[in-house]
Amino acid sequence: MADKPSPLIESRAQLIETLSRGCKPKNEWRIGTEHEKFTFYKDSFKPVPYFGENGIGRLLNLMQEETAWTPYYDGDNVIGLNNPKGGGAISLEPGGQFELSGAPLETLHETCIETNDHLKALHKYTKPMGIEFLGLGTAPTWTLDEIPQMPKSRYGVMAPYMNKVGTLGTSMMFRSCTVQVNLDFASEADMIKKMRVSLALQPVATALFANSPFLEGKPNGLLSFRSHIWLNTDNARTGMLPFVFEDGMGFERYVDYALDVPMYFIIRDDKYINCAGESFRAFLEGKLPQRPGELPTVKDWEDHLSTLFPEVRMKQFLEMRGADGAPWQGVCALPAFWVGLLYDDSALDAAWDLVKDWTDEERDALRHQVPELALNTPFRNGTLHEIARRAVEISRAGLKARNNLNWEGADEAVFLKPLEYTLETGKTPAERLLDLYHGEWNGDINRIFTDYAMAGRGE
Repeated sequence: MADKPSPLIESRAQLIETLSRGCKPKNEWRIGTEHEKFTFYKDSFKPVPYFGENGIGRLLNLMQEETAWTPYYDGDNVIGLNNPKGGGAISLEPGGQFELSGAPLETLHETCIETNDHLKALHKYTKPMGIEFLGLGTAPTWTLDEIPQMPKSRYGVMAPYMNKVGTLGTSMMFRSCTVQVNLDFASEADMIKKMRVSLALQPVATALFANSPFLEGKPNGLLSFRSHIWLNTDNARTGMLPFVFEDGMGFERYVDYALDVPMYFIIRDDKYINCAGESFRAFLEGKLPQRPGELPTVKDWEDHLSTLFPEVRMKQFLEMRGADGAPWQGVCALPAFWVGLLYDDSALDAAWDLVKDWTDEERDALRHQVPELALNTPFRNGTLHEIARRAVEISRAGLKARNNLNWEGADEAVFLKPLEYTLETGKTPAERLLDLYHGEWNGDINRIFTDYAMAGRGE
C-alpha cells in the first residue's frame, strides 16, 4: 500500500503542531540513542567504499537478509534499513560512517543491550569482509580526498552549499562521528526547561566526551576537533540558540527560528531538488523559485527541521548533539548522562539551578573554548571540570531515583563510570589517546585502528 500523501501546510498552526505533538506523559518517555562509527579495512586502515565485494553496500544487503529489516534506497542503491517491529534504523553518513539509530527504549540497560547486539550482528559479516569500526569524533588519518562518498543524493546538494557558507562543512559530513540521544518532553513548559538545561550543559558533554585529537595522521592541537568543525560549518543553522533563554520561548518561537534557516532541498518523486539557500517563508507563499506556485507539505517542513544543526535540536523530541563519537562504553554513557539530568524532576531542578544565571556570553564562550581546553576551560572562578563534576553528580542522583535495575541489581548509574573516571583522572578520552600516541605508541597513529576497534565488542 502506498504511503498517504503528506498534507499541504495551510496555516502557521500546522508548523507549530509538528513540534507540539511530541508532548507525551512521563510514562511514555523513551530513550533513543544514535551512534556513528567509522568503517575501515583492518589490513590497510583505509576507509570502506560503498561499492565492491567487501563494500558497505554489500554489508547492508547481508544485514538485510539477516534481520529482515526493510531496506530503503537512493536510486538502485540500498542506503539504510528500518526495523518494522518497533523502531530503530541503520543508515549511512556521507563518508561511510555507519549509524545505528536506536529504537525508543525505556531503560539504559536496554540501550546497552541494543548497542551490544548491533555490534555482534555486524561482526558476523564484517569479520570475513575484513571490516572493522572505530568510535572517535573525527577520522584520525584520512584526508577528505581519500574518503569515498556514499551514493546519497542529498549530499550532492549539501556539500557544495557547505563550501559556500563555512570552512569545515565537508569535514563535518565526511570525517566526523557523534553519539546522540533523543529524549521526550511532557509539555511546552517541560520542553523549555529541558532545552535550556541541555543547551547550557552541552559544552560540558563536549568536554567529557572529547575524543578527536588527531587529523590526517597527527595531533591537531585540539581535544574535540569535531566540535571545532561545528564552529566552522554554517552559522545560520548551528549554535547555542540564545533565544531559547529569552521570555517568550516556546514551540512557536522555535518555528520562527527554523523559518529563518535557509533551506537545502525538497524531495519530489524520490528525487532531491536543490533549494540550497532558499527561504521556507517564501515557500509558504508559493514563491520557491524551483517550484513556483507550489506550497509545502508537512513532510517538507519535517525535512527542513532535520537540516537544522544547533547544539540541541527540536523535532518531536530533543536531540543532544554535543558529544564526539565514542567506543562502546561511551555509547552507553552519553544517554546515561542526559537521562539522569532530564528525566527526573529533582535532578532537572538541580541542573536548572546550576545553569540558570549563566549569560549568553558565558555559554557561547564555553562552546568556543571547549574544543581546545575541554574540562580545563575557564569558567568564572574555576574551570569546567567543577561544573562537569556537579552535573555528573546530579545525573547520578537522577538515575538512582529512576531505580531501573538490571539482572545483577545494578541501577542505570553504572553507565556513568566512564565519565566518573574522566573526572577522577582529569583526563578526557582525547588526552588519554594523546598520552598513548606520545608514549606507548611512539607516534604510530595506526595503533588507534588496532587498539580501539569496536566491531568485536559484541562477541
